[in-house]
Amino acid sequence: MNPLYSHTLGSGPDVVLLHGWGMHSGVWEDVVEALLDHHRVTILDLPGHGYSRAAGSGHTLDELGAAVLAVAPPRAAWVGWSLGGLVAQQAALTAPERVSQLVLVNSTPCFVQRPDWPHGVAPPMLHRFAEELRQDYRAVLKRFIALEVHGSEHASAQLRQLKAMLFQHGEPDVTALEDGLAILETADLRADLPRIACPTLLLMGQRDQLTPAAAGEAMRNLLPDARLHVFPRAGHAPFFSHLPAFLAQLRAFLDA
Repeated sequence: MNPLYSHTLGSGPDVVLLHGWGMHSGVWEDVVEALLDHHRVTILDLPGHGYSRAAGSGHTLDELGAAVLAVAPPRAAWVGWSLGGLVAQQAALTAPERVSQLVLVNSTPCFVQRPDWPHGVAPPMLHRFAEELRQDYRAVLKRFIALEVHGSEHASAQLRQLKAMLFQHGEPDVTALEDGLAILETADLRADLPRIACPTLLLMGQRDQLTPAAAGEAMRNLLPDARLHVFPRAGHAPFFSHLPAFLAQLRAFLDA
């Protein structure tokens, strides 16, 4: 797999920030700025997203985790949003010595509903997105980010912000988008969560349409050392809608 685009700023304890499906590291701009006074921050673009080019097809969650570990600091706190949180969970399982703390932002071990897991999206939703990607991936991504802000305070302003940001790092690779949807549809790390021993912070949005807040409680019961915070009136991207409160939770956890 080709080296990923990554950029490191600041000095202090290392923090890695991972973006979600269809986006890029630019979503963390405000978070990076807030962390730089006390931390060394590494941002990166997942394969086929932003400035990172895709290498072939069929990327699995294992491969994404390995690709990110290859460019990440030797030991860091990992912060992952949505799909990025799934990759961060995989890294914590694969290389626990590399992950000192884990922050999962609107992310779960299993993104689709299953008979024993109601805390996800219905599989047909992801099927529709996958079917339509080849026809008009731009339209699919815009519909997806509309779901991310749905129900949140100031949703219209957040939607404009995300749309303006969507292609700032270039056009994503359609195959990488398909691989990402396949990971979201098939990955299920629930049975592995008890092996993640590092301190974990679960940040969820009360009105999230993609990763229901109730998943946070279920995850807290599976993780050995986890705390949960749910942002009232927030959707899938609380670092946009509730930035001051988000930063307060994140910094308190990282500095603990």
